[in-house]
Amino acid sequence: MATVAAKRDISSVENDELSREAKRPKADDKKGEEGGNESEWENVLSTFTASSVLSDSAREKIMFVHGKMADHDAVVVLEKTPIREDSLAELFRGSKLRLELRNDIYSSYRLQAPPHLNEIKTTVVCPATEKHVKKYKRQESFLVEETGEDYRSITLPYIQEQSLSLQWVYNILEKKAEADKIVHDDADPEVGFVLLPDLKWDQKQVDDLYLIAIVRQKDIKSLRDLSSEHLPLLQNVFQRGKEAILQRYNLPASKLRVYLHYQPSYYHLHVHFTKLGYDAPGCGVERAHLLSDVIQNLQTDPQFYKSRTLHFPLRADDGLLRRFKEAGRL
Repeated sequence: MATVAAKRDISSVENDELSREAKRPKADDKKGEEGGNESEWENVLSTFTASSVLSDSAREKIMFVHGKMADHDAVVVLEKTPIREDSLAELFRGSKLRLELRNDIYSSYRLQAPPHLNEIKTTVVCPATEKHVKKYKRQESFLVEETGEDYRSITLPYIQEQSLSLQWVYNILEKKAEADKIVHDDADPEVGFVLLPDLKWDQKQVDDLYLIAIVRQKDIKSLRDLSSEHLPLLQNVFQRGKEAILQRYNLPASKLRVYLHYQPSYYHLHVHFTKLGYDAPGCGVERAHLLSDVIQNLQTDPQFYKSRTLHFPLRADDGLLRRFKEAGRL
């Protein structure tokens, strides 16, 4: 819909952050890269049969669909790509418009853009597990209060029981996958990390810039494992990450939001770099912890996150929420 001299609010539906593990191509997958030649295009969804819409958001222009693909459970994520400023001239020249309403100075049209300017970013998770289906399903959320003892007696045992693979993380660190996307690579085993675009960002404009720094140390699951001994690592990620983004995207540190999630979507320490002003999934105060605050807290108290009471949201069907209820903590 194209509207002249008028703008209408669209109601939003809350979306959880996409699991990066779920969106990863296999290490030997060479197809599906953005900007590929026409010969590389294929319809991998030709056998997909939709059974239900797990969740959607009119505001975010995204939909999560559950169904079957070649007898396997699958989840397909459909997301409209943003309008790019550098394509506006071509959009205005090459589009067709049909008038729907005119009233005084206000006109509303249905606009059909050229196909290459009207793409839908599509993520396919196949085979999808029950955990994937539950993750994308719209559900009520609850705020959990977790003490240091709660983490050791409830959360940590639950994490250790989970079976989601981190192989896709190790593939990135070992350059077996996505090596061409790496923005910065520090190979130091103690303070090193790999910085690369998150798959939620199509890299066509910096307004929704989103990169992930994955640390090389493999024994740090989350914020809870951090102590003052990790300060050199965190400071290196913070400083070198900002420098790399300035060099590659000409975006200064004053326009970046740099933070960690708790709970994270996967248990290998990683840091989020997003453009300030972009309402990235999971950037709210109940889940995001600014890296600058994390560093300062550890400088003040070396064991800050091992004893600190932390709050975070959990969805109604989350197994961890059930553990907290069984322990009488909710």
